[in-house]
Amino acid sequence: MTQQKLLSSLTTLGTGGAAGNFIEACSEQEIIEVVRSADAAGDPLLIIGGGSNLVIADAGFAGTVLRIASTGYTINSEDSCGGVSVVVQAGHNFDDLVHTAVLHAWSGIEALSGIPGLAGATPVQNVGAYGADVSQTISAVRVWDRQRNVLQTFTHSELKFGYRDSILKQTTTAGSPRYVVLTVEFQLALGRMSAPIRYAELARVLGVEVGKRAYGLDVRREVLALRAGKGMVLDTEDRDTWSTGSFFTNPMVTASVARSLPAEAPKYPAPDGGLVKLSAAWLIDRAGFTKGFGLQSGSVSGARASLSTKHTLAITNRGFATTEDVLAVARAVRAGVDAKFGISLQPEPLLIGCVL
Repeated sequence: MTQQKLLSSLTTLGTGGAAGNFIEACSEQEIIEVVRSADAAGDPLLIIGGGSNLVIADAGFAGTVLRIASTGYTINSEDSCGGVSVVVQAGHNFDDLVHTAVLHAWSGIEALSGIPGLAGATPVQNVGAYGADVSQTISAVRVWDRQRNVLQTFTHSELKFGYRDSILKQTTTAGSPRYVVLTVEFQLALGRMSAPIRYAELARVLGVEVGKRAYGLDVRREVLALRAGKGMVLDTEDRDTWSTGSFFTNPMVTASVARSLPAEAPKYPAPDGGLVKLSAAWLIDRAGFTKGFGLQSGSVSGARASLSTKHTLAITNRGFATTEDVLAVARAVRAGVDAKFGISLQPEPLLIGCVL
C-alpha cells in the first residue's frame, strides 16, 4: 500500500522528513516485488523496520521507503539434544521473539531482552547487549540479493559477524542494502537456564558469578529493569527513550592507545582479537559531557535534543527536536572526546541523508 508518510513517525528518535514514496510490505513476496520495482525504476530505496537504528535527514528521503511488516515464526526442529531451530520473519518484533523464547524455555537470547526493532535488523549490525549478541545464536539468514536478483541463504560463517558488524552491514550504503533480509534462523538451546552470564553488572543483580547461568525468566526481568533504568526501554512518556539507543559504538583501539588512557578507564579484550575495546560512555563522561548535556540554556541544540538524563551514551529528542539538533549534540560530544583523548567516536545508527 502506497501512502504519504513522515519518517519521524517511524523512528524511535522521532525525527526525519517525508518519504517520497512509502510502501508497507507484509510478506516475503511483497517485499521482493517492492524492491524489484524500485530497482527497475532506478528509484533510491530505504528499508525501515522498527526505526530504532536510523537518523534520517530533516529533508526526508526522496525515493521509495519500504517498511518491512512480515511477522511470525516457524519451528524447524526441536529435540532434547540439538535444541530448537526457529525461523523468524524479518518484520517480527524482536523483543516479542525473546519473550516467546523465554516462555518456551528456548535459551540463548534472554540477555537481549528489551532491544527495540525487528528480527530482520538484528543480524545486520550483530545487535548485542549485556555480554550477548545475536551472532551467538543465528545459524542462517535468508535474503534477496538485489545485484543478482536471486534468493540467497547465508550460513553463520558467511555472515562475517564482527562487533556491531556483518557482511549485510558492509554491503549497505546509506540505508540501502544489497541483501534484503527476509528471514532469520536462530538455533537455541532447550532449557530454563540461560546462556552463561558474561556481563558483570547483570551477574551482580542476578546474584551469580560471571560465566555462570541463571533462570531465563530472571535474566529477562533483570535486563529489562537495567535497560529501563537507563532509558533503553521504549516509553512514549519518557523522553529519555526517544533515541536510537547507544549513539556511539565502543571504540576498538590498539593496545598502545589503550595504555595511554588513565588506569581507571574501562578496557576489554575486543571480540575480533588484537585490539582493546573501550567504553564510549566513560570517554564521553570524562571529556566533560555529563547526563543531560544539551539541556542547558543556549545549548548547541536549543535544548531540543540532549544526552539522556539517565546515561551519556544516548542522544535524545526532548520534544520538537530536528535531526540537525540531534547531530549538533553528537558533533559536540565527538569533538570533545577527540580533543581530550585523541579518539574519534563512530556513530552506531545509520545516518540517512545527513552526516556527522
